[in-house]
Amino acid sequence: MRHAFAASVLTLVLAAGLTVGAAQAEVIRANTPAVGLTIDRIGALPDEERGAWADYLARSQAQHLADRAALAAELPAGATPPPPPLAIRGNSSHMPLDRPAAWYGTAEARAVADAVVTFQTPAGGWSKNQDRSIARLPGQRFSNDAETMEQNPANFDAPADRFWTFVGTLDNNSTWTEMRYLAKVAARTPGAQGDAWRASVIKGVHYLLNAQYPNGGWPQIWPLEGGFHDSITFNDNAVAEAAMILRDVSKGAEGFDFVPAELKVRAGEATRKAIDVILAAQVRQKDESGGDRLLGWPQQVEPMRLVPTSARNYEPRSIASGETTDILIFLMGEPDPSPQVQAAIRGGVAWLEANRTYDKSFEMTDDGRKLIDKPGAGPIWSRNYDLVTGRPIFGDKDQSIHDDVNGISVGRRNGYSWWLAQPQTALDAYAAWSVAR
Repeated sequence: MRHAFAASVLTLVLAAGLTVGAAQAEVIRANTPAVGLTIDRIGALPDEERGAWADYLARSQAQHLADRAALAAELPAGATPPPPPLAIRGNSSHMPLDRPAAWYGTAEARAVADAVVTFQTPAGGWSKNQDRSIARLPGQRFSNDAETMEQNPANFDAPADRFWTFVGTLDNNSTWTEMRYLAKVAARTPGAQGDAWRASVIKGVHYLLNAQYPNGGWPQIWPLEGGFHDSITFNDNAVAEAAMILRDVSKGAEGFDFVPAELKVRAGEATRKAIDVILAAQVRQKDESGGDRLLGWPQQVEPMRLVPTSARNYEPRSIASGETTDILIFLMGEPDPSPQVQAAIRGGVAWLEANRTYDKSFEMTDDGRKLIDKPGAGPIWSRNYDLVTGRPIFGDKDQSIHDDVNGISVGRRNGYSWWLAQPQTALDAYAAWSVAR
């Protein structure tokens, strides 16, 4: 596959075993920013691919302008907008997806559903980190944390307009959570009373279809904002969650039976394209015979070339164990996996198995969280592995990339999950999955 990342420069360090930490910790290089989707980059594509990507970018730009105009039209000219919505850490707590079916017919659940609809952007998505139990007011902007954003050109995450950012996103489980919640409430409310919630879900389906790249991936934010937000994002399981909800839509499952037939067909096609891009983005390593060994997946990849790219200052290009875990669980959920899907699963599992670390623990000490010796502990995995050496790497806010987590600043050590136990869930799932194959 032309776009697949065939990393011929990768060494066979993984096969020789992993050494955690170096004898002397070092800063091994500086992180560099991701590049967004631009018309200039599209111009470098072959003629037969250029049109679809140019149309996509134009559609994104037009939707951005339409979203802004729609918000402005909510208030009379010259009126003062209300303060931004209440900012919280995550918003899923107001939209539980695991309650008994009867609960979604309660007045409490319906009140939240009404509020959720008010937060839907004109494009059909939702922002993040907002209290979904309180309705958005007319003229109230869709994003809410602008006042706390650092306006620093050296910050890869600094938005072009801090008052208009994440206006439609899959980050932090946004958009797909709202859609699933509304479908559950609507399922307990047949008839006209549930029509507004069903209409909101259908609008969300259109949003996901419009936001999907021509090759099947999804950006973190749509309409596009530039920078790493334009990357195909496996972080927060964004691509897989978008694909999973569209898979349910295509089958009329999980309360999505009301979606029009034509839209179900399109949702099924979008799911298949998402699987294609997931397979193409898997990192490959040349083995001794010159063939490709399938490894894990990056946190994000460039949208057209599908090569690993960076995100925030401290998130380097890498193979990411958490994202690999999420993708493996998604692929193992395919009811009739193709030989290519099965090969991807086995490659990803083998990579996780090769990188298990025992007798170490990442925990709080008198000097912040550190990786310490702890006999009997594990397995754990580094969040990020270097694309060339296969060894763990760790980023800091100053864009430096280190080979030892204990060498980065205490604030960054404490504020990020640098070592994970989560990949074991994929290995456990694989043990059951492989029995049937």
